[in-house]
Amino acid sequence: MSLPPQELERLLAHVDANLGESLDRWFALLRIPSISTDPAYAPQCRAAADWLAAMLGELGFDAAVRDTDGNPMVVGHRRKPDGLNAVFYGHYDVQPVDPLGLWASDPFEPVLAERENGEKFVRARGAADDKGLVMTFVEACRAFLNLTGDLPIGLSFLIEGEEESASRSFAPFVTANAAEFEADLALVCDTGMWDKSTPAIVTSLRGLVAEDVEITCASRDLHSGGYGSAARNPNQVIADIIASLRNPDGSVAVEGFYDDVREVPPEIVEMWNKLDFDGTEFLASVGLTTPAGEKGRTVFEQINARPTCEINGISGGYAGPGFKTVIPSKANAKISFRLVADQDPHKVRDAFRKHVRDRLPPDCTVKFEEHGAAAAVAVPYSGPHIDKARQALMDEWGTEPVLHGGGGSIPAVETIKKVLGLDALMIGFSRKDDAVHSPNEKLDLESFHKGIRSWVRILAALG
Repeated sequence: MSLPPQELERLLAHVDANLGESLDRWFALLRIPSISTDPAYAPQCRAAADWLAAMLGELGFDAAVRDTDGNPMVVGHRRKPDGLNAVFYGHYDVQPVDPLGLWASDPFEPVLAERENGEKFVRARGAADDKGLVMTFVEACRAFLNLTGDLPIGLSFLIEGEEESASRSFAPFVTANAAEFEADLALVCDTGMWDKSTPAIVTSLRGLVAEDVEITCASRDLHSGGYGSAARNPNQVIADIIASLRNPDGSVAVEGFYDDVREVPPEIVEMWNKLDFDGTEFLASVGLTTPAGEKGRTVFEQINARPTCEINGISGGYAGPGFKTVIPSKANAKISFRLVADQDPHKVRDAFRKHVRDRLPPDCTVKFEEHGAAAAVAVPYSGPHIDKARQALMDEWGTEPVLHGGGGSIPAVETIKKVLGLDALMIGFSRKDDAVHSPNEKLDLESFHKGIRSWVRILAALG
């Protein structure tokens, strides 16, 4: 499907003229409290899936709600036997709203509000993550189908209902139905803008290894006056092990940790160095002054392209009011690693566990509990699909999109790569101040509107 420039302009004008109806549909989805982490909301999650499937069916997709062991999937197909085919991924579930008292309005009754400067935004749970971003893509498809009767590329929708609760059903479902989702690339709209006027394409997501470590020494808690010094203290043991995880230069000290870490291409580092990003201001915004990671790496590189080791929690002994002179029997630490491209999470986990066991003194045992092992995902910085998307975004926003790595993880993207073999174009339109997962989550009206227009341009370019 070749799209003349005047046809593209007609599509964009259609988006502009029908923005009010697009808002109505977005609001209808936002009103469904599809909280996935609380089983009490399972009926509402199914209601959101039913709503999406019905809407895709009205647009001419072969759409259905598909059961899993958890919340259902929404699947819709409108494929092209000859031509480019893509899988669009998003999620309809949302985070809990607690603490409810901090919300300025009912989190499931969307409000179109206005700032003093005239900028408008929509406040509701899921406004940005991910219902608003899913709807930018759906409404772009609607524009094509309403005006041309067809889409520039073949599409399959794959919208899950457990992204906010670890995507437990996603990998089994995709693995069991992989043949149904054969395609050339994936499109993911669960990311954000670089700033309010600069779009972004996320080229990598860090993987994750999370471990709960329990050290046991004595068979019971001991009186510190009667056993102090003579008895091994698991708090001290776990503190020593934690201290051993980093070198003086801030790097991770686990043997072999960096063996598979690839360097970012020099031209991308050069692009990052030109960004309006001040590492000092970034840290100052949370009351910090000094980067704590690898020496010789910028703050931006540390949070976007380097692996990490973090201690997320420590417990052992008495921590209540007052004081209790006790040597505990057990001590725990929760430790996580964020991984970058080519690092094997299972190799990292094995190396970490060996690191701990090698440092256990006599009279100590260790127990590990796994809390996730996901590989990082990275896509090429250049290629036919990403280059077309970059140009389409630049045409809409008037500025070159930033290519950067995401500090977090989207488990489904790893599954899409591992099971379906698809690289993902990760393009989203939320802003850093959208309070995602927090009270008063919002999405700016401009982000929603120009997000639809951006997807129209990208789909046209890909076609």
